[in-house]
Amino acid sequence: MASDFRRKEILPDITDQIVQSYHEIGSINHLGHCPLPSYSEIVDLLADLKEVLYPGYRRRQNLHFGNVTYHVGDILDNMHDRMTQQICRASRHDYMTKNDTDCEEVIDRDFEAEAQDITIDFLKCLPSLRALLAKDVQAAFDGDPAAANLDEIIFSYPGLEAITVHRIAHELYKRNVPYIPRMMSEWSHSRTGIDIHPGAVIGESFFIDHGTGVVIGETCEILSNVKIYQGVTLGALSFPKDGEGKLIRGQKRHPTIGEGVVIYANATILGGNTVVGANSVIGASVSLMKSVPPNTIVTIEKPSLKFREAS
Repeated sequence: MASDFRRKEILPDITDQIVQSYHEIGSINHLGHCPLPSYSEIVDLLADLKEVLYPGYRRRQNLHFGNVTYHVGDILDNMHDRMTQQICRASRHDYMTKNDTDCEEVIDRDFEAEAQDITIDFLKCLPSLRALLAKDVQAAFDGDPAAANLDEIIFSYPGLEAITVHRIAHELYKRNVPYIPRMMSEWSHSRTGIDIHPGAVIGESFFIDHGTGVVIGETCEILSNVKIYQGVTLGALSFPKDGEGKLIRGQKRHPTIGEGVVIYANATILGGNTVVGANSVIGASVSLMKSVPPNTIVTIEKPSLKFREAS
């Protein structure tokens, strides 16, 4: 025990060195009186939203039309306050970062009122979001012969989990909410292995089968009735830079996928000018960096197999 105590005597010195690094390396710590959005709170809000979007499938069971109004109303009332707080924190911090101000400075802007307006506007979209997700669930059932029923898809399909979180995050992204949409999408990424940037525009009846390793970039546009398999990348071909060598942001960098397209496993489609025409099929492991006309099948030539006797 005495030896263990002597070993621990160095802990105050290690603590001092770590804290000193906070002074020297300020880019990866946030120490101040202005709170940031809470990661755990954002995850909890996602759980509440999924409870509202898929009632009866998540936390609360034995719901029926006699009690569901109270249940949803209670969630929305609680969620309104918490979401307003998180959006307010995100907006204030984003403003401070862009304008090099701090919390103590008087700012003639009501972040809380703005956050409340955004929250109410977002909550209004939940009925239409449910209609969109119902089509995603149906697309999964129609596109996967292994699916026994819609319940199985809602309970267990990672592709549906990913598109659900994406559609939530995308609505906040459209309303210019900073930080929170990416926090949501990266949580979903860690859960499902599917990486969808909240800026991506995805049409109705979208189905990701299996899903692990799928990457969909920020400026990607996907029209309705598209189906993709695991390992598909819809990415950028290059990152243009300005005269100072800094990345030029805000340009379209990712492909457009037409209506009814099917993209098989491990295909890679790159570039903001790349358009895959409607009802085309992109075969497994295809690497594509140019546009494809509608109704086109793109495959790679099968490699020849060689057999030899084992030694």
